[in-house]
Amino acid sequence: MESAEIRRSFLEFFAAKEHKILPSASLWPAVPDLLFTNAGMNPFVPYFLGQQPNPHPRVADTQKCIRAGGKHNDLEDVGFDGYHHTFFEMLGNWSFGDYFKAEAIHWAWELLVKHWHFPKERLYATVYRPKAGEPADFDAESHKIWTQLFRQEGLDADAHVLGFGAKENFWSMGETGPCGPCSEIHIDLTPEGSTKGQLVNRGDPRCIEIWNLVFMQFHRPKDGVLGTLPQKCVDTGMGLERVAGIFASTENFTRFDRMPSNYDGDLFRDIFQELSGLSGWAYGGHFAPSRQTQLSREEFHDFAFRVMADHLRALCFAIADGIFPSNEGRGYVLRRILRRAVFFGQKLRLPEKFLVPLIPGLIEKMGTVFPELRERQGTITNFIGAEEARFEETLERGLALFEDCCRRAGGGILSGEEAFKLYDTYGFPLDLTRLLAEGKGLKVDTAGFEERMEEQRARSPSITQGTWSVSSHAAAKGGTEFCGYEHDQKAFSEDGEKAKIIELSSEDGKVESITTDRTPFYTEMGGQIGDVGIFSLLSVNEKWEKLKGRTWKIARTHRTQNGQIEHYLSEEDPIICETEEQLAWLKGAEVRLEVDLPRRLAIERHHTATHLLQAALRKILGEHVQQAGSLVGDQKLRFDFAHFAAIPPETLEAIEETVQSWIFSNQKVHSYETDFDRIPEGCIAFFRESYGEKVRVVDIAGLSTELCGGCHVRALGEIGLFKILGESAISSGVRRIEAIAGTLAWQWARSRDKILEKLRRSLSVDRDEAILKRLEQLHEEKRLLEMEYAAHRLSSTVQMLHSRKKSYPQGELVCAAVPIFASAAAFAGQDKERSLSLPCLGARPQGRVGGEGGPGPKGPKGGGAKRIPMGQNVREYTTALLKTSSSGLPPLQNGLIFLLYPVSEQPNASWNLSLHLDPAWVQKGFEAKPCLEKIEKSLVAHLRDRKALGGDFKEWCTAKGKDFASGGTLPIPEEWMEEVEEYCQRQIIELFGLKEA
Repeated sequence: MESAEIRRSFLEFFAAKEHKILPSASLWPAVPDLLFTNAGMNPFVPYFLGQQPNPHPRVADTQKCIRAGGKHNDLEDVGFDGYHHTFFEMLGNWSFGDYFKAEAIHWAWELLVKHWHFPKERLYATVYRPKAGEPADFDAESHKIWTQLFRQEGLDADAHVLGFGAKENFWSMGETGPCGPCSEIHIDLTPEGSTKGQLVNRGDPRCIEIWNLVFMQFHRPKDGVLGTLPQKCVDTGMGLERVAGIFASTENFTRFDRMPSNYDGDLFRDIFQELSGLSGWAYGGHFAPSRQTQLSREEFHDFAFRVMADHLRALCFAIADGIFPSNEGRGYVLRRILRRAVFFGQKLRLPEKFLVPLIPGLIEKMGTVFPELRERQGTITNFIGAEEARFEETLERGLALFEDCCRRAGGGILSGEEAFKLYDTYGFPLDLTRLLAEGKGLKVDTAGFEERMEEQRARSPSITQGTWSVSSHAAAKGGTEFCGYEHDQKAFSEDGEKAKIIELSSEDGKVESITTDRTPFYTEMGGQIGDVGIFSLLSVNEKWEKLKGRTWKIARTHRTQNGQIEHYLSEEDPIICETEEQLAWLKGAEVRLEVDLPRRLAIERHHTATHLLQAALRKILGEHVQQAGSLVGDQKLRFDFAHFAAIPPETLEAIEETVQSWIFSNQKVHSYETDFDRIPEGCIAFFRESYGEKVRVVDIAGLSTELCGGCHVRALGEIGLFKILGESAISSGVRRIEAIAGTLAWQWARSRDKILEKLRRSLSVDRDEAILKRLEQLHEEKRLLEMEYAAHRLSSTVQMLHSRKKSYPQGELVCAAVPIFASAAAFAGQDKERSLSLPCLGARPQGRVGGEGGPGPKGPKGGGAKRIPMGQNVREYTTALLKTSSSGLPPLQNGLIFLLYPVSEQPNASWNLSLHLDPAWVQKGFEAKPCLEKIEKSLVAHLRDRKALGGDFKEWCTAKGKDFASGGTLPIPEEWMEEVEEYCQRQIIELFGLKEA
């Protein structure tokens, strides 16, 4: 039997037992504090707890699960054995107060033995037999049922029914809540199958659990004393991959001479075939004897195949459910999974972006059961491809750095600082570094790594999404009622909103904040900033007469855990209570609260525009777009979202036009409260863990429906204008758009019009269209002048170097500190003849001062239309000077050219060292690189001992943090250059054996 038949027959079997068949829930967890849905029971927790009515007394399903990160983490075990996975399917049947132990056990036996023909003599059942101090009594009921079953089949029940303690056979949801005994079914897959249960729960892969039947019958309160649940439930789970692997490994129970493995099943077979085609290596199912054993070539290849196949499945299913690689939380776990797969692909020398070609086959196999894979195939491909490309760009350099770190490792330990550098600079997750280190016989200082991580978090706080409190009424008793959604209330008129002070905070008679029973002030939540405004006392007694008619500024608000809203007064104008009596009277006084209306209106425009922006992004980029953070203020809006690449300018323009067209449609914006389980279909609710029973829905008819507790306009036309200011990356896979709306957008447009008017006048043109043409003319004139200037500087330098040439019987030497020849843009012209006349052979496709750099436009050798970066001029010039010179100067004979030149025109720039030899010296056995290394080493030693010329070179180097690798740069102060030049010349004369004529 293959996986599709196993899945189908399981669901059909329980459908015949009057179970309602449900589709798999999302990998987004319904249970708080989980990174992913990691067990079949997760989606049913609200039914077990009685928080929601169950959909049917009997249910069966196949549930997508990921166990990677958090408490249940199998990520680092994947590949080493044949049964760990990050992604797997859990087949399960459930009873909510309906059937119990007898039915669950008999049906499990019926399916396994009668329908799937599992060899009954190889099956074993475990039941709960508590040890001293463990909860509840022996599960005699399950033991009796299993004993009868095995005896009816003519088997020794004493050998096939085994008792274990709480670790193996007592299940609980947590420290408190529903719990109960469980009964597991194991199969013996040893060649003889006659171990008589001795391998059950002994960690032997030849005797493995295939089905767990959990019987929830108790409730554990905080005091730990078990009580009986009013409704007994059944929760079972069977891994599809494991069952399919058993059928495949045993060839439908006809052979038992192979080590059983989930990876033998058809769920992995097609992916292995694709990998074989890419690598030229066939999967052979080899396993190392232990994790401490050095892997053979065959074992490593099969290990890598298992990792890549498993991780591809986890990535595809997670992205299909809207979970994307990122730097935080579950997104970072996905990024670790992907990078682990890419790393092993690189080890097998697979082509770049090798995961992408594997996606269609996986979706073809699984898309019928899980249609979301087909619906989001484009999104899956784009995200995985983009993430692969990002990591592949840095992987090779990161591996080189890792080798350096290993050479520096002391005491067999790779330091936490080195591990953090690999993570921070090259994207190596800690578990990948540990895996690499194990191959070198090293350990990693994980504690030191975590310390550096904490330091980084402190320097760069992560984006906080806040808690979405979406009800207009306080969630907790004694909380503050928010009454500021509608503008027609008194809070937004001269009369203000009446409220009563219920709490206040003060120090030495100075009132810092007041808490009222109701307020129109929105406190910062869900990305929207809080309101500011004023308040005044409605009535005063004789002790407060001096405060009559006074108002105080409310600078900010804060929501406490019990739902109260604190209004913090401006520090410039506090309330001073001179007596305890005054302070006591103030608590309970009535006040008038007034919100700053213009500021609130600006916030509302930006908040509704944020909803429209998200809708436009999902429409144009795809439904994978998900909010990853936001800021809604009075000066701008900021929206962070999951997306795999930068947005092209034309697409960004289309997004902006879409939002503006919706604004012009002037659709009504409807906001209302409802129960969470009654939200409309298609309503966006990304911050799932933060919603309560009551939620607020913001519905813009036909355009956007979201759960949101923020403040909004009543009709889209109130927004006015909308303008995107910019789009950028804030982390890998997360983009940010900043925009403005309303008055601010109009002011922006007006300021740009003024700038255009000034440009028209300055350039003496009468139309906007003529501005660009005039600027192009000016740019061309500037280019020609730069070329003239560059040619002059180069010619001057050539003359200067030839004038400093010294002749020896053995050859000619130029040793000098030279300025930068020309700016990087000097040769961007199209005049080929002019370029050829310069004393330069031409530019390479890329390079910068001092080494490798960003790409420059390609061009033919020998001149032509090209850009020559700074520093490249020196390399090309010295080569030309040794051979021939288009400047008319004679070439050097047996020439040696040693130059020091600055990497930029900035003060105190580092200096490059460059040594060039003509062929005559090479024929004598000299090489430029080792000679340069000797000169540099001698120079560094000389300068470090010098404390003259206004500074200590050693301290200067330490302050600059320079690493003196050969061919690198030296931070030499300009006032030292004459001495440096003379010293280097003496070293060259000695090194090359030059003698005076």
